Amino acid sequence: MKYKLILIRYGEIALKGKATRRYFENVLVRNIKTVLKTKNITHRVKKEWGRIFVYTDQINESIDVIQRIFGITSISPSLKTTANIDDISNSVIEISKENLAKEKSFALRVTRTGSHEFTSNDVAIRIGNDIVNVTHAKVDLDTPDFELFIEIRNENAYLFIKKIRGTGGMPQGTQGKVLALIDKPESILAAWYLIKRGCKVIFLIEDKSNISILKSIISRWYLDSSIITSDFKKNIYDNLYNKTNEENCDAVVTGQFLDENLLVTLSDITQLKRQVKSLILHPLIAMEEDEINIKCEEIGISI
Repeated sequence: MKYKLILIRYGEIALKGKATRRYFENVLVRNIKTVLKTKNITHRVKKEWGRIFVYTDQINESIDVIQRIFGITSISPSLKTTANIDDISNSVIEISKENLAKEKSFALRVTRTGSHEFTSNDVAIRIGNDIVNVTHAKVDLDTPDFELFIEIRNENAYLFIKKIRGTGGMPQGTQGKVLALIDKPESILAAWYLIKRGCKVIFLIEDKSNISILKSIISRWYLDSSIITSDFKKNIYDNLYNKTNEENCDAVVTGQFLDENLLVTLSDITQLKRQVKSLILHPLIAMEEDEINIKCEEIGISI
């Protein structure tokens, strides 16, 4: 199938109040446009209530980019037609001819938003019968060989055969700004979790050997972040306090977690909270070392 459209879904944004939701949606759209432009992908973005649509001829390249933008739960390359059942049927039959044979089974998953003269069940029954008549395939709603989604939204319908998982979280830049102390590669993961929650992060480097890893993560995840360095031969607590104020950050994030040397870690955390008069965040605090290593590998951090 020749797709020219990507349907984008988001999760937590939809739970916000109307004004906040509109703001978050607009930030997400802006982030999508910025990243696609950075990757030289020709595109057009349209926003509707509950969905964002990206129109482009570079579908595969766009999918690779969009699924790593924070705030997006899933995406689907889609075909667009009208909400007329005959038009939907014609498009579905063409898709079915490419993907179904007599010995295969299929299932239709129909959803509907807006006012129509038919229900989702009406569409499923009508289109399902049309597929059977053309392909002689069997209906199997539990374990089908082929699954086709029909999403009817007002005057249009969108057809797709897969949902590609996104990164989730909140759009980058919708929350506050934090200073991330990068003293080891795991600290980058701690910052990544804050970015996933919508924060903008300023990376403070203690060990310059982490810069190459950090730059790779910034590029891979399209982070709107900057890197600053400091002389940690001086008092680390004063440095953190001063840099937090200079960068107008709301909090400090560290990569500390409770490893086998529990007393030392707790002592370090206690001392940090006493000396640095800012909110201190520890996203990795309850994670085990193996879990941290697996997540680092997953997002591209070399340990």
